[in-house]
Amino acid sequence: MNYKFKTKPYAHQLDALEASWDKENFAYFMEMGTGKSKVLLDNAAVLYDKGLINGLLLIAPKGVYKNWYDSEIPTHLPDHIEKKVVLWKTSDKSKKQMSLLNTLFETGTDLHILIMNVESFSKGDGLKFAQKFLSCHKAMIAIDESTTIKTPTSNRTKSILSLRQDAKYRRILTGSPVTKSPLDLFSQCQFLDPWLLNHQSYYTFKARYAVTRKIEVQGRRVEIVVGYRNLAELSEKIKPFSKRILKEDCLDLPAKSFIKHTVELTKEQKKVYEQMKKEAIAFLDGKMQSTATVMTQLMRLHQITCGHFTADDGTIKDLPCSRLTELMSILENVEGKTIIWSHYTHDVKRIIAKIKEVYGDDSVVDYYGATESDQRSKNIKRFQTDPNCRFFVGTTHTGGYGITLTAGSTMIYFSNGYDLEKRQQSEARIDRIGQTKKMTYIDILSQDTIDEHIVKALRNKVNIANTIMGEDYKDWI
Repeated sequence: MNYKFKTKPYAHQLDALEASWDKENFAYFMEMGTGKSKVLLDNAAVLYDKGLINGLLLIAPKGVYKNWYDSEIPTHLPDHIEKKVVLWKTSDKSKKQMSLLNTLFETGTDLHILIMNVESFSKGDGLKFAQKFLSCHKAMIAIDESTTIKTPTSNRTKSILSLRQDAKYRRILTGSPVTKSPLDLFSQCQFLDPWLLNHQSYYTFKARYAVTRKIEVQGRRVEIVVGYRNLAELSEKIKPFSKRILKEDCLDLPAKSFIKHTVELTKEQKKVYEQMKKEAIAFLDGKMQSTATVMTQLMRLHQITCGHFTADDGTIKDLPCSRLTELMSILENVEGKTIIWSHYTHDVKRIIAKIKEVYGDDSVVDYYGATESDQRSKNIKRFQTDPNCRFFVGTTHTGGYGITLTAGSTMIYFSNGYDLEKRQQSEARIDRIGQTKKMTYIDILSQDTIDEHIVKALRNKVNIANTIMGEDYKDWI
């Protein structure tokens, strides 16, 4: 393969690329942090260089699809490839956006790249535009976090499956292809090719690999899955068109990787955020301000991005918010034990309640202000030793110092504080003697808000409180 990489591939990435580059259908079952995005982009670039494609449709969840535009493509797609890259925005019908979308249909030798979020296929507009795009190009379709199409009956799954015939090359990417049961594989593999598993029907696939029995519910006979069978056979069927890579198998992988997941503010959040922003600017404008006063105003805005705010009477008011949904989506695709930090105790309680609802009461322990002193050490021990305890949820100002959480190798920041030392100390809870796994740090942030400033500053090891007074606070707000 005569191909000039923009970023040097690790050995495991090169193996995945060589296994897949000329195949019409392929699944990158690569664990989070192993660089599956880079492999996909190199694959597309090789096919483009050989004249086999001139279009790439990327479909990803809301939390990561913008990251393809902002980071992955600029970082990994070779500079010699002339490209037009457009981000689909479901709610944006402005002349500027429509003009950008129309550039995808201009003739030329460029690689045309359309990035869409998977949620846009639940309704008709997204599907129609994707069909138009594919009809005009020799294309590859790639689905990032392909478990988003694991449900055969959902509208978005049906819509995305209908696109497969319009592209010669099809790719799926996920670190956890099976999140709930082996049946999750059916729709993902159907997208690649209906014949790969020799089952065109979900029901025949289910009959082959699931054990079912009928029970009576409210006077009706319903069929439920009680177990699985022939899984070794299923595993062998998948091997020819997939590459499974775990962090623990990558001797060449850096010890740490950092990932961002973005969420959009809901309409209710936007309304309150803009109002609070106006009030903050009016309050601070033209006055000599202390760091504490400015930080208080920033905190009020930050709370809104997390889905709540403190009313004048001191009560906490919840706002419709997609942040918790994004967290649960991430957890579906994470292997092993996970630490989750939140800056606000209100959110810690919400997170714990949701995890218990989905994964059971024994799956999580807490570590924040309300956790009793004698219970804290017990919770650490449970997380470190109990295989049923997958999640550790706390605040960095309580749990970010002095404790060891090396049973986990993934750390998620549901929200960040403003103190650089607390961020660094909390990161070190898994980066300690006894850690044998590659570590992944994930930040959830609301786009176009103060969230982005906070994460950028902390990632760049900037102390926010000391820096913001040397800058125009309005740039942050």
